[in-house]
Amino acid sequence: MRLTRRDLIRSTALAAAAPALAPLAGGQAGLVQGALAQGAAAPQGAAEGPPWRHGLSLFGELKYPPAFKHFDYVNPSAPKAGAARMSAFGTFDNLNTVVAGVKGSIAGGIDLVYDTLMVSALDEVSTEYGLLAEAVSHPDDFAFVTYRLRAGARWHDGKPVTPEDVIFSFDAFKTNHPQYAAYWRHVVKAEKTGARDVTFTFDAPGNRELPQIVGQLSVLPKHWWEGTDASGKKRDVGATTLELPLGCGAYKIKGIDPGRAITFERVKDYWGRDLPVNIGRDNFDELRFEYFRDSTVALEAFKADQMDWRSENSAKNWATAYDTPAVREKRIVLEEFPVRNVGVMQAFAFNIRRDKFKDARLRRAFNFAFDFEEMNKQIFFGQYKRIASYFEGTELASSGLPEGREREILESVKDKIPAGVFTTPYTNPAGGNPEAVRANLREATRLLREAGYEVKNQKLIDARTGEPYTVEFLASDPNSERFVLFYKPSLERLGITVSVRTVDDAQYENRMRQWDFDITTSVWAESLSPGNEQRGFWGSQAADQPGSRNLIGIKDAGIDALIDQVIYAKSRADLVAATRALDRVLLAHNFVVPQWTYGKARTARWDRFGRPDKMPEYGMAAFPTVWWWDAAKAAKTGGRS
Repeated sequence: MRLTRRDLIRSTALAAAAPALAPLAGGQAGLVQGALAQGAAAPQGAAEGPPWRHGLSLFGELKYPPAFKHFDYVNPSAPKAGAARMSAFGTFDNLNTVVAGVKGSIAGGIDLVYDTLMVSALDEVSTEYGLLAEAVSHPDDFAFVTYRLRAGARWHDGKPVTPEDVIFSFDAFKTNHPQYAAYWRHVVKAEKTGARDVTFTFDAPGNRELPQIVGQLSVLPKHWWEGTDASGKKRDVGATTLELPLGCGAYKIKGIDPGRAITFERVKDYWGRDLPVNIGRDNFDELRFEYFRDSTVALEAFKADQMDWRSENSAKNWATAYDTPAVREKRIVLEEFPVRNVGVMQAFAFNIRRDKFKDARLRRAFNFAFDFEEMNKQIFFGQYKRIASYFEGTELASSGLPEGREREILESVKDKIPAGVFTTPYTNPAGGNPEAVRANLREATRLLREAGYEVKNQKLIDARTGEPYTVEFLASDPNSERFVLFYKPSLERLGITVSVRTVDDAQYENRMRQWDFDITTSVWAESLSPGNEQRGFWGSQAADQPGSRNLIGIKDAGIDALIDQVIYAKSRADLVAATRALDRVLLAHNFVVPQWTYGKARTARWDRFGRPDKMPEYGMAAFPTVWWWDAAKAAKTGGRS
């Protein structure tokens, strides 16, 4: 299942701090469907048909029964008080989540304003429980799903949340947002089927994930969007806006400083505050996101007590930048949290729509030129390990040679995939010393020669056209220049002419949407239950769809067939095997040069907060979701009250 932006924001401040994850709109993944808890009580007045349930799970039983009181990882007695200040990077010019990432830059935390039909549990894989929906029902073949809204669900203006709102929201996202259009393309219609019921019909049975996918829908107020603003102008759900939106969630926007800051305030009479899925969550009276264009300035603002919480993405900073009196006095707490809910591929990604990158041997040569070991030692303080899977850090990662069910799946598409997946395990070249580097560059030269390139006058030339081989690395973060510039001399030793271009966020997004790049750094975060989002990442249809996550431009029949195997898996064992098979084939094509990962979320915080004794297994730091303001700690820490 896809990692949603709402889940990332609610489970960790990393959503605002790591712009590379923003296209994922992502978070705790696990929106995939399946067998739901048995014995859930049917809503009053329910008609005969498929059983009504209080939650969904892709495979197996739900952890929490119909009458559960709260999630195990929250403090149900957490005080509702205080404020948390967090940093975000770049800027924003849009508060309309429908066109987030398509038009304009969306403000951090905006999804806190809205509720979804269902919400993920942070201590289970691939489960959802009712939020706006009190119950959900689908047949055994997953041909459709019906959600029944809670009678008490209200917008912040007091009007009820209706099936018409759900249908309007679904149509708005599908019409105006390319990623959602692809993600929901198998959902053919949404219609009102009862006073509080909405039914989503699918184009074919058998897709276990689709019921939960539509459960992730952020519901918008139809009456507000079809109305007029303070100046009498009719609102447009397909356009950017800085008008404060109407929501139904635990927070509403208190105020904005356009492009610089946005503040949310807790809704004291929030309709859903006593629901089991909300007990112990959303404990701060205020949440503030302050925007920075420079990560060094953001770090200094945190150390000067202008921010409360920081997610640290720099190995150098983690190793050297926190030797301050506040840290030594334990007024600032440094803590790492294990990342168990996300697999990741972070890499130099090629745009294979361009002829210069179509040959897999050439792309592999770029990997041989990349001396990760030396880079890790010199600029990352030895903190990272090399990524060797599109699902790095999870049980879904392939390794060794395929066996058992995984091999069976690969055999079923044998004529469509590289033969080497059966005989040669994927490995990254290893450097770190002069002998290994020389050997790797010799192998890179051999691969380039096989691909039709030769060196003349110390420049790599396409032997067919006589054109020199040039590449441009495109970035939006100036900090990424240091590792690209470290890589550049190795490529130049092969005769490749390399340039590095850093542009602002708006230019970067525009160029990505138009596929106007050679190589860029990209991150694909993967849930523990992959599914329909894989089509958006690697599927042929998404390759020509502006705004899709198929940045590379992959069009491959074998990969399409394996994605279907993932989506239509009927057991957890089949899902794992199919995902490993997909991973293995993606790696074999050398679409990327894998970069590095850490496996933990590095965090720094001023010691003003409390948290549950038992943290959610799949929530990383889960800040600010399950944390709370601790007045006693704040008094000892000093600074703001």
